[in-house]
Amino acid sequence: MKKGGKRFEIACYQNKVSEFRSGVETDLSEVMQIEQIFTNVPKGQVAKRDDWTKCFQTDDMNKVIEEILRKGELQINNLERSHQLSSLSREIATLVTEMTVDPNTNRKHTVGMIEKTMSEIGFSVKADKPAKAQALELIKKLSSEEGENTLPIRRARMRIRITMPGKDAKRVKENIMKEVEETEEDDMGQEWEAIVQINPSAFRSITDLVNNETKGKGRVEVMGNV
Repeated sequence: MKKGGKRFEIACYQNKVSEFRSGVETDLSEVMQIEQIFTNVPKGQVAKRDDWTKCFQTDDMNKVIEEILRKGELQINNLERSHQLSSLSREIATLVTEMTVDPNTNRKHTVGMIEKTMSEIGFSVKADKPAKAQALELIKKLSSEEGENTLPIRRARMRIRITMPGKDAKRVKENIMKEVEETEEDDMGQEWEAIVQINPSAFRSITDLVNNETKGKGRVEVMGNV
């Protein structure tokens, strides 16, 4: 990283950097290959102590190393970058498999099929973006007209049971049903009980609606995915 107009580098185990940044790893000796501050790691050029103490305004080497670890740019070579992107691509495909089904069969696609489709549509995996965010982006792309001829896909639905006093249901049922994709059972009496399928994104709003409108007397139970 650059500080005070000068460049400082450290030699660390790249797979440990994310663990350190997230707080999983706190022992610097487990993260660092060499506990030293450099101006150029590949050439072995060590930074002058006067330079880093002045630029970081501390003579504590560990504090300087920690700041570089937290704020510095992680440099990886081509082989490592290729491996990283390959692993990330696999993770994205796995997440898509877990979150979706084929709407024609209601069965999950294999990870291999998702990876093949990613390649066919030219989906670009981004190393600096979380896998889940990219998985949702891919699902959206495949679900759109742009991707309709490549792989039939939709988000897997949640199957839930909703129960509440009948008097409350008369007031809130209409708003709840707006979030429902498919109704399996709908029984109204002194108590309303319904088994429905919803998109995962609707679960929070339905739960909040049931809890708020029934003052805790209603329940939402997850029965699985379909």
